[in-house]
Amino acid sequence: MANENVEGCTHNCSTCTAECSSRGGEAVDLSAHLCEGASVKHVYAVMSGKGGVGKTMVTSLLAAKFMQKGKRVAILDADITGPSIPQAFGLEGERICANSDGTVMFPAENKNGIQVMSANLLLDSATDPIIWRGSLIATAVKQFYEETLWQDVDYMFVDMPPGTGDVPLTVFQSLPVDGIIVVTSPQELVTMIVEKAVNMAKKMQLPIVGLIENLSYFECPECHKKTFLFGPSKIDDVAKKFDLDVLAKMPIDPKIASLMDSGMIDEPDLPYLDEAYEKIASMDKVSK
Repeated sequence: MANENVEGCTHNCSTCTAECSSRGGEAVDLSAHLCEGASVKHVYAVMSGKGGVGKTMVTSLLAAKFMQKGKRVAILDADITGPSIPQAFGLEGERICANSDGTVMFPAENKNGIQVMSANLLLDSATDPIIWRGSLIATAVKQFYEETLWQDVDYMFVDMPPGTGDVPLTVFQSLPVDGIIVVTSPQELVTMIVEKAVNMAKKMQLPIVGLIENLSYFECPECHKKTFLFGPSKIDDVAKKFDLDVLAKMPIDPKIASLMDSGMIDEPDLPYLDEAYEKIASMDKVSK
């Protein structure tokens, strides 16, 4: 039920924070609950204020880093209309199975044991478009968490679509998110982009693990000179403004793109995101 008098009403109370008459004055529990037998210890969301900054790449590298450290890892691909996680982990062409009555789905698992749930694993063809409204997409993300038999997961990374719309709101309201990693790039828009993500996190009362700047520079493989193709980095100033940590400044590395395209992003132990791993691991020790 929805309230026509509330500005911006989406007609879907499950993706709304407004306290309107449609709720009957009662608090609504939007929490997602794992299905029987599933286990997920920690959930971290990877978000960005805009598209094209390499959020999926960062999600993939984080998952690979934690797997290489001996953790059991899962990725919930919440970018429903632009899913690319399966290809990065060599799962292109795989399809999700379900139990006999269709109430529980089993995640795909790549050869290194990383569990993945993605819309592309439900389609007949990876190029089939998903043409859904925002409320339906948000519902699907919640179902991915609740109706998947996640097996003994230490760390789940949620690859979010860009922006601060229905899906981020659903993830932050419904999933037990331990922290948010914000991915950005060096362009002038960076301050505004980060500020939007930071302000949303504050409104949802969720901790921000830190910032990761992608496309930060290009390093010549011959002379090792760094060239800042998008201008000098501003991430340190932004981090200082919001009292956040800079977890990494990722270079433009053709090797990463090649590994993503070939489904081998978790094969080598790449020299990136070690600080992000240590920060997240230390947060979880403190929380215990």
